[in-house]
Amino acid sequence: MPDFRTALTDRLDEALADADKALAVGYPGAPTGRHPVHTVYLPADRCTADHVRDFAATARELLATYAPSADELARATGESADDVAGVYDRLVAKLDQDPIEDLRADFEDGYGVRTDDAEDTHLTGVLEGFGELAGRQQLPTWHGIRFKSFEAPTRTRGVRTLVDYLGGMAQAGLLTGNVLTLPKVTSVDQVAAMGTACAALEKELQLPSGSVRFEVQVETPQAILAADGGAAVARMVHAAPGRVSALVYGTFDYSAGLGIAAAYQALDHPAADHAKAVMQVAAAQTGTRICDGSTNVVAFGDRDSAHATWRLHTGLVTRSLVRGIYQGWDMHPGHLISRYLANYLFFRRALPSAAGRLAAYVQQTSGGDVMDEPATAKMLADALLRGVHCGAVGAEEVESACGLGTSELTELTH
Repeated sequence: MPDFRTALTDRLDEALADADKALAVGYPGAPTGRHPVHTVYLPADRCTADHVRDFAATARELLATYAPSADELARATGESADDVAGVYDRLVAKLDQDPIEDLRADFEDGYGVRTDDAEDTHLTGVLEGFGELAGRQQLPTWHGIRFKSFEAPTRTRGVRTLVDYLGGMAQAGLLTGNVLTLPKVTSVDQVAAMGTACAALEKELQLPSGSVRFEVQVETPQAILAADGGAAVARMVHAAPGRVSALVYGTFDYSAGLGIAAAYQALDHPAADHAKAVMQVAAAQTGTRICDGSTNVVAFGDRDSAHATWRLHTGLVTRSLVRGIYQGWDMHPGHLISRYLANYLFFRRALPSAAGRLAAYVQQTSGGDVMDEPATAKMLADALLRGVHCGAVGAEEVESACGLGTSELTELTH
């Protein structure tokens, strides 16, 4: 029997060699490093260094005006006063030191259609603004552009902005942290075409192969369900191997495409939940992240309006976090407050249970209330790392709680 077992194993290894290779290439696992918790979109004509600084300053002013204390912010959002008190100083420090994690100069819907000369001029302004911010160490860790789509009517302009932007950033030495967003995707072929464009740009600019990656903005019904009944977005993730960094949900274009009335277009609409669930399954274990959309409620004209907006947005962000979506995009400076508040509360609340369960798993102790499996232990470690990466908890807090440092947590996620 030993010879038979060996022969059978060899036969199966040969039969499954291609499947093994495809699994390793197509599903390398979820990314484990730090990623932004949000993206701020600014119209390209207003994405100057001054505008970026003003955006951050406005967030600080709104907090100081409408929630100058932890108790006030707790009342505004309906969250526990003790919990908010535990993160309020972190929130203030975040707004002072690192207010925007991911910045996107928008040449698409938020910008509109301009003449070529006007768009070229605004692109020059974006490049100059990014350069000035970098020189003052104020450029967000992640930064980039959303150019016009590869649909036929806008393709020429989209390619022109893409090429000139990346060339300018390469010349300025600012490619680290660079993000490109491909919008209005209606076919797998457009994603493959973007992969072709990335490879051509790498050759033209003498960049390392595979270094230019991009996000796919999922904001059309065709991106979720193709004409043949298949989940097009699942094929999109693999249409440009190794290059699709994220799938980004577009709340309002997608909702409008389904005929949902404007008053009901929201992140928590059942149609939105369906689309994002499909996106999650499509991206799972591929190395591609999921980014939620935005809310268009930006009422900050007075205290009551600001409090209502913060309560709504905090709830929406928390809802996404519960569903395993750890990034979204923000349209107004006031959203930074509720974005960070929701993240800090979520991960700090998760710390005691996650740390205790992970410590028990690692030590193989018994008698606890929950028996965790390796896959769950992996996600517990991932949750603790996310808390550290977003600033909700300190690495020393996590190590004190579970006895594991960040390097050991990272190893567990693998």
